[in-house]
Formats: sequence, structure tokens, C-alpha cells
Amino acid sequence: MGYALSAVNKLLFPLAGAVSTIFVARVIDRIGKGMRDAPRDAFMTDVTPAPIRGSGFGLRLTFYTTGFVIGLLAAIGLMRLSGDDFRLVFWIAVIPAVLAIVVLMVALKESPKRSSSGAPRLRMRRSEIARFAPAFWWAIAIASLLSLARFSQAFLVLKAHHIGIDAAFVPIMLVLMHVVYAIAAYPFGVLADRIDRRWQLGAGAVALIGADLVLAGADEAWMTALGAACWGLQMAVTQGLLSATVADAAPENMRATAFGIYEMAVGLSTFIASTAAGALWMVGGPGLTFGVSGCIAAVSVLLLLLWPMPKTIGVPS
Repeated sequence: MGYALSAVNKLLFPLAGAVSTIFVARVIDRIGKGMRDAPRDAFMTDVTPAPIRGSGFGLRLTFYTTGFVIGLLAAIGLMRLSGDDFRLVFWIAVIPAVLAIVVLMVALKESPKRSSSGAPRLRMRRSEIARFAPAFWWAIAIASLLSLARFSQAFLVLKAHHIGIDAAFVPIMLVLMHVVYAIAAYPFGVLADRIDRRWQLGAGAVALIGADLVLAGADEAWMTALGAACWGLQMAVTQGLLSATVADAAPENMRATAFGIYEMAVGLSTFIASTAAGALWMVGGPGLTFGVSGCIAAVSVLLLLLWPMPKTIGVPS
């Protein structure tokens, strides 16, 4: 259903004749994302053995991010070849969305061990929430804090505009960020299966601090590009690891619920962070915005060092 809503979203964009249609398309897209991400990651957990879950989620992120890069470059190329015919670009974007549904329906099968015990319920009981171990809530807290420090990637675009980069080349900053993300996600996923995950999370937070410091003071294109690359690196270091940690800490029959809680916490934190970042940008520009982000990331490093990690979050057995 989530991928079907994304396909509907792709269909609405080329048909849009008013701002209201675009708004509806974006709402449908976000609903689709909310519906598909938790079951997708729960499915990933079911088919990936525990000792290599970090590798599995890292590989998923590599493919996902590579698709983003190819799609963005294809869109840029099609816009130039078609004389900026954005409707044509959106029509072409429908094709991979439909193919995703076909692959999901034809090539993927639900795990046979999964069974339903009656009608599905949308309401959680207190006894079910109590089944989540401290390791799970530890992961949610750290993920939320890192999301507060890491606001929307749109601010990388704003930074590029701020230093005077030509509008035609601004998307290259996002491409660069995602190229680094795609290249590094799988190796760091493999690493998450072999070392203490707290140290890797700390390294990711340090990479975010480095990105913020560079972007706060950047006044040339190469410095902004370096900051975007560091931003992609910290995403690669942390995202697969956090997904694997949630998967390891959740009860087997509540993994989709666990990922739903995780996505909700990260989504709310990112929304709050982006809203605050917009206000900070208006008051003090990119220096203040990225500076505050770096401070929050530094707090996350201190918590990682001082807050005892539940034993089940270490290297998977």
C-alpha cells in the first residue's frame, strides 16, 4: 500500500495544475512513506541473520541512496534534453514507482513463520510497550537526539545559494552528499557487526560536528562541497547501525511496531529541528544554524560516553 501511494503521488505531479494538487501529492507521498518504511525494515530484519544485520541495512541504504543519485542526475539530464519539460520528467518517474510495486508483488514472499492471532489492532497496550527492552529505548533516544542535530538536507541547498553558487549547480551538493552516503553505507554497516556500536555512533556524531563546523564557516564552493560530503559520511556511519540496533532490540513479533516507533521519533525530531533551523537561519544565518547543530551533536557524544549502553546493543552474537 505504501508503494502504491508513492506511485499515485508520482502520477499527480505531471497532472498538477494548481498548488493544491501539489500539496495533496506531497501529503500522499509522506503517508506512503509512513506506511512502507516500518514493514520494509521489519521484512529486512526477518530475512537477515542477526550476525550480519548491520551489513544488511548498510547494503539497503547503499542501493536506496544510489537510486536517489541516479534519479536526480537523470532528472537533471532530462530537464536539459527536454527543454525543462518537468511534466515529462514526472511521467518518466512513474515508471520505477510502478516497477517497485511489480517486484514487491511478484518477487517477494512473506515469511511463513508469521501468523496473525485474530483481527489486527491499531492500539497498543501498556503490556506490549513494556516488552521493549531498555536497549530499544536507548536506541530511540540516541536516534532522536542525532535527528535534532541533523535537520533537513534542504539547508545544504540554502547554504549553496547563500554563498552564490549558480542555481543550475546547486543540486550537485545533494548529489555529492548522497554519493558519499551510498559509497560508505555498506562498509560501515559491516563495521557495525564487528565493533562496539557506541563507538561507531560517536564517530558518526563527530563527523556531523565536523560537517557543521565546515558549513558554518564555508564561503567558497569547495568548502560547502566538503561539508556536504561530511554530512553524507555521518549519515552512512549512523543510519544502518541504528536500524540494526532497533531490529536486534525489538521482540520478534513486534518488529514492525518497533520500526514504527523509531520512524515516528526520528520524524518528529527532524520536524522540530528543521523548524528551529529555519528560525535560526532567519536570525543569524548559516553560521548560527550549523553552529547550534554542532552543539547538539556534541551533547550526543557526551551522552554516548557517559550514558551506560545496554549490553544487548553491543556487537551481535
